[in-house]
Amino acid sequence: MNLATSAAEKLELRRDVTVWGSFMWGYADVGADIYAALGLVMAAAQGATHLAFALAGLVYIMIGLAYTELAATYPVAGGGQYFTLRGLGDFWGFIAGAALLLDYTIDIALFATASAGYVNFFLPVLFGVDVSQLAVSLGPLHHVNLFWMGESLLLVLFLIWLNIRGIRESSLFNEILGALDIITESTIIVFGFLFAWHPELLAHQWNTQFPTLRQFMYGSSLAIISFVGLESISQAAQETKRPATIVPRTSLTLIFTVLIFATAFPTMSLGVLPWQDIARSVGDPVARLAHSIPLIGVIAGPFAALLGATILLISANSGVMSASRLTYAMSQFQFISEWFNSVHPRYRTPHRTILVFTGIGVIQLVLSFLTPNAMDTLSNMYAFGATTGYILVLISLIKLRFSDPFAPRPYKVPLNLKLKHNGQRVQFPLLAVVGLLGVSSILFEVILTHAIGRIAGPAWLVLAFAYYAWYRRRHGLPVMGSLPRDWETQQMQVLEAAEEYALLEQYRAALARREGRKGGVSP
Repeated sequence: MNLATSAAEKLELRRDVTVWGSFMWGYADVGADIYAALGLVMAAAQGATHLAFALAGLVYIMIGLAYTELAATYPVAGGGQYFTLRGLGDFWGFIAGAALLLDYTIDIALFATASAGYVNFFLPVLFGVDVSQLAVSLGPLHHVNLFWMGESLLLVLFLIWLNIRGIRESSLFNEILGALDIITESTIIVFGFLFAWHPELLAHQWNTQFPTLRQFMYGSSLAIISFVGLESISQAAQETKRPATIVPRTSLTLIFTVLIFATAFPTMSLGVLPWQDIARSVGDPVARLAHSIPLIGVIAGPFAALLGATILLISANSGVMSASRLTYAMSQFQFISEWFNSVHPRYRTPHRTILVFTGIGVIQLVLSFLTPNAMDTLSNMYAFGATTGYILVLISLIKLRFSDPFAPRPYKVPLNLKLKHNGQRVQFPLLAVVGLLGVSSILFEVILTHAIGRIAGPAWLVLAFAYYAWYRRRHGLPVMGSLPRDWETQQMQVLEAAEEYALLEQYRAALARREGRKGGVSP
């Protein structure tokens, strides 16, 4: 399909996302990291939980800087899949898209389940019953919590409706709840350090409760669930106003915000409670922590549970948005059926991809509840897709510096080495290499320590490739090769649609200079 012709003939996604909305799309995912992951990581990393989050945060910075450059340079729906397509071609673009799609569908299931878990914090007070008491046995399956599963499914159905209605309504939902949550998290951290934190308890747990290497590797790799936030910003770039200006601002602010929260919460936790207390409260660890703070604990505990439920819900909401936009972009590039390359005639949202791929998340949610621990099962599968996708994105960043040096880059990853390639000055991103090594080490940890992830992750990619090969052969398209694409024309169309006229003129001037050199004319 010719993208230029396609763009003129059909409805396109609407640019309704503002600066605050763009930031909140990312924060919706990374802000939920502590609420969903603190107990899971604490159970594995024990007295070194703060170190596990810190190391994961350093890798997250490298990934975040790469996404900031790429999303500002190529502000289209698709995120990491599109960046990999531009840098490495059709096959690797599809693999990156399939890996990230695994994360998005699990994101929907995981965070909807976790959101319902924080709602269940109130069951003992309101009804005198603990949610664990509602589990039943179904034949050979034991401790199946149909009540919790039903709550989670209702939340997902609500998000499907919300996202079909439109990105403006969905983004506004994120903005309001996200702002309230930032205030709440900041309050818990400040009061926790002032009135409940004991550095000697932190030191004691560090010295006497340090995990084994395998436990630490498992715990630090679970922290990968916070990495998808910047991917969400890039997925919404095609619906963001003035993305070349907005995306760098929101992405860099998000990196700074996340690093503070991701390191402050586990550091405070280990100085307030024994790690075992947090690990036992895997369904609502932040509420348990807030309840332990003097003076505000009676109010802070329930309020943190309420806010935890909301921030996790908007994270699931971001999963719905990102999965639908990713597959919408993949259909445009003939990776999956063109049937998905459609927007709703009234709401101008990709309703077909929302319904189908959120449906896959529903299937994952139901299957996870047939295992002993639904959240652990979903988290176990999550890291494989993220690390695989991010490795390909970082490689693509490096490749695009050489293959597409003329595209305007409003933001560049810092620490670059100036080189000459085919007579053109190119800046080689050294930090991308550091990030590549960091993400590769996390993938190694995942393969080594995640029993479910190392099986389910590759199996997902194999099944996805089987569909890709069938679809491409059926339509007479190359399976391992790439279709010819006029990237330069598309880039100009993207910049014009985004109203980035200064960058458009800069790009045209760079291409004109290149043609002048080819023709032997002095620029």
